[in-house]
Amino acid sequence: MKIGLYFGSFNPIHHGHLIIAAHVVNETVLQQVWFVVSPQNPFKQNHTLLNEYHRLHLVKLAIEGENKLRATDIEFKLPKPSYTIASLQYLEEKYPEHQFAIILGSDSLQNLDKWKNAEVIMGRYELFVYKRAGYEVRQDLQVKYTILDAPLLQISSTHIRELIKKGKSIRYLLPDIVREEIEKNHYYR
Repeated sequence: MKIGLYFGSFNPIHHGHLIIAAHVVNETVLQQVWFVVSPQNPFKQNHTLLNEYHRLHLVKLAIEGENKLRATDIEFKLPKPSYTIASLQYLEEKYPEHQFAIILGSDSLQNLDKWKNAEVIMGRYELFVYKRAGYEVRQDLQVKYTILDAPLLQISSTHIRELIKKGKSIRYLLPDIVREEIEKNHYYR
């Protein structure tokens, strides 16, 4: 099976993430999308990061009942910070029957050549790149990629966390079941 890996903090997951994942499984050759919840991204500070198990639970709630979407905790078992190359190698060993590709935004593509073992990633894996406002798709990289014309919402996890801290509504920005879990547990307050 050809699987797209959607790496991220998902802090928290929102409708923007879900629309991209749904677009990928509906409009590309990828048969499933796996949300790879990253415990610690080497490019981000983690002082506002909700515990990885809580974030994984929120992702699982958001995609419950979707057979083409899956949440995985594989990076929880690997050394931190989380490096994409280590995750890819681990997944290939564990699931040799699958072929993996990477789903990322044009903002992440900007610094792809700074990733650990970038040349291996660019030489071995296909990328599915969705455009992000303000970030052109780099044309200078030696990598096989497909540009997605995914519908994008201008929603960010950072903005959602700021609204929560201010006591404002986050309704409509993420699935109700995720919002209810955040409110019930007082996450991001």
